[in-house]
Amino acid sequence: MTAPSAAAIARDERTAAATMLNKVPAITAYFWIIKILGTTVGETAADYLNDTLGLGLNKTSVVVGMALVVVLAFQFRARKYIPALYWLAGTLMTDNLVDGHGVSLNVTTIGFSIALAATFIGWYLSERTLSIHTIVTSKREAWYWLTVLFTFALGTSAGDLVSEKLDIGYWKTGLIFVALIGLVALAHFVFGLGEVVSFWAAYILTRPLGASLGDYLLQPHSAGGLNLGTGLTTFTFLAVIVGAVIYLTISRADLQVADESTV
Repeated sequence: MTAPSAAAIARDERTAAATMLNKVPAITAYFWIIKILGTTVGETAADYLNDTLGLGLNKTSVVVGMALVVVLAFQFRARKYIPALYWLAGTLMTDNLVDGHGVSLNVTTIGFSIALAATFIGWYLSERTLSIHTIVTSKREAWYWLTVLFTFALGTSAGDLVSEKLDIGYWKTGLIFVALIGLVALAHFVFGLGEVVSFWAAYILTRPLGASLGDYLLQPHSAGGLNLGTGLTTFTFLAVIVGAVIYLTISRADLQVADESTV
């Protein structure tokens, strides 16, 4: 029997490493549902710590920031996608990046747009791909989470700009972003908009959607909200997320194998 060539061995080693190191879930309905729920919980949980428990914005930012650093440390050390770690990291990203620092929403929206664009450019120049199907090295994972961080910051800032500064209201703002996500889906499935562009466009838009939903559930009636309370909303949504993550952990329904040909 002929021995495998050096090129074949190297290819097999790359495939094995890619499979082991793929750290992002497959993009299924579960992904988008948990993403929106996690975004909402990020909004409501921060308010729960800030207002209900009386930590204040600065202490809440420190607590959540430290928790995020710890979770990301475990996420980077993991050698494969672990649903609990991945979604915990995503849920810990809150709106404290843009609240309470005296900077106008116009400035933060523009600033985070520039930061996100620079991150995309840096990621592409470094890796020649922005595909979430190829998060197979620590370097790409670092680019991925930096991008996620800025998408959350931009989404929150843009959502608050529309709902509060433009005085459109929370539920109407939510509908606007639902419509925008629908347009992205239409552009992708009907008109052939590329997968990478479609994914990141929808990913950015789900943040203001989730934040608007959270604000609508939390804010008092006088401010156009349902006034359900931070505790009820946070723990109800958390229960749904935990149930979904347990299901995914057992079923492995969102496990994907990296494909280096996908860009």
